[in-house]
Amino acid sequence: MASVRPDLDPELHALLADMPLMSELTPEVLAQLRQLPSTPIDALLDGRAVDRRELTIPTPDGARIPLSIFSPADRAEAAPCVYWIHGGGMVMGDRFAQIDIPLEWLDLFGAVVVSVDYRLAPEATGTTLVEDCYHGLLWTAEHAGELGIDPTRIVVAGTSAGGGLAAGTTLMARDRGTPAIAAQMLIYPMLDHRDNTTSTRQYGGEPGVWTREMNQFGWASVLGGLADGDVPSYVSPAVADDLSGLPATYIDAGTAEVFRDEDVAYASRIWAAGGQAELHIWAGGFHGFDALYPQARVSAAARRTRHDWLARVLHAPAPALSSAVPD
Repeated sequence: MASVRPDLDPELHALLADMPLMSELTPEVLAQLRQLPSTPIDALLDGRAVDRRELTIPTPDGARIPLSIFSPADRAEAAPCVYWIHGGGMVMGDRFAQIDIPLEWLDLFGAVVVSVDYRLAPEATGTTLVEDCYHGLLWTAEHAGELGIDPTRIVVAGTSAGGGLAAGTTLMARDRGTPAIAAQMLIYPMLDHRDNTTSTRQYGGEPGVWTREMNQFGWASVLGGLADGDVPSYVSPAVADDLSGLPATYIDAGTAEVFRDEDVAYASRIWAAGGQAELHIWAGGFHGFDALYPQARVSAAARRTRHDWLARVLHAPAPALSSAVPD
């Protein structure tokens, strides 16, 4: 355990005291976690004027992956699109995990939300996960007209492992020349399989929301037998040689989490390559703080800042938020 590290935000610290925490993941624990109920999507949609469509699409290797599409009802014009990639350490979760985040953007900006159910590690390894995400994005762009999407306003977004996969998908789209991506939003993204930064060392060796040991389990699961020097940048975007030519990028993280330093480094490398990246590191935030405790002041501030950035990149009016920081 590191002897020196940033303190938690006092409000988050009090809230976290009642949460059961783990130190590491094992295959047995993962099997138990996968049995937990999924996000209650019907409850989230209740009261929203939303059209929902469920379908599966083929992948080049013969698999089929599910997509969920949520569209504002009674639209009169083409809408922006948020292509959503869920988190879960690359080993758990589904297309409804953290879906409340992009559904808020549907409410605020009239965005169509497309969420992909990529295959999980360790059953799928290497580039399979990011290829699934890419082909879901490609299908979305190719069917933009049918879906009522403005193809010039597609944002790729995700949290945690989903943020890392969003970064890998964006690199893949850049290198393959299609589809066009207007922006990428990487929310405390999992970017670097090398797991050797100061922040990873600070948050290992004791229970937490996402510890260094849990991170190592996730990466080992997705990498399979790949040697370190053979890890593709689409899987571990931090090892990409070239970060030029990327769309507008938003990255955030907490000071009190494993991914802090790799996220700062990724933004810095985008700047060095001449790109635009907006970076927010929230003081005292642990991994996933805003999703676990949206009532905290720092969580409301993080959500509001993401909304404001999206309004700018989508050329939409800044929203009047009900989730403003409380008095």
